[in-house]
Amino acid sequence: MKQPEGFNDDSHKVCRLKKSIYGLKQASRQWYLKFHKVITSFGFSENLVDHCIYLKVSGSNFIFLVLYVDDILLASSDLASYVIGIEIHKDRKQKTLRLFQKAYIDKILQRFGMKDCWPSPAPIIKGDKFNNDQSPKDELELEQMKNIPYASAVGSLMYAQVCTRPDICLVIGLLGRY
Repeated sequence: MKQPEGFNDDSHKVCRLKKSIYGLKQASRQWYLKFHKVITSFGFSENLVDHCIYLKVSGSNFIFLVLYVDDILLASSDLASYVIGIEIHKDRKQKTLRLFQKAYIDKILQRFGMKDCWPSPAPIIKGDKFNNDQSPKDELELEQMKNIPYASAVGSLMYAQVCTRPDICLVIGLLGRY
């Protein structure tokens, strides 16, 4: 390693990473070790043959967690109505399966100071464009914007878009450009 640009003080000191960085060879191993530590703390036991399968038994109920890279498949003997922040409503008579993220969306609205906002039937209307008129106009508005972590807000909305809200895909794509 070399010292970062602008830091060179001729001491030949370098940076030492204390955590793995996404994309490095050891990143996936470090993620797996962290996942293993957390999931076993919840009472799951690792399969001896395939280390990416975890099992938890409670009475006559069981839960399997199958880990594949950074995706998790969950299988259980119990009927689940709420998994990973997603509410599941199954209607056998109408043969429908509906997924909702109301609790998650309420949580992100609260986190980013928008709990009192009004819902809209469409997140964007034909002809809507982002422009400088929507930018902060004075120091007060600029200071208010500094308190909102923009990338985190867009990322939170992307999660909702991928799971249950494909209708906001266009808007999230536009927001991601800024």
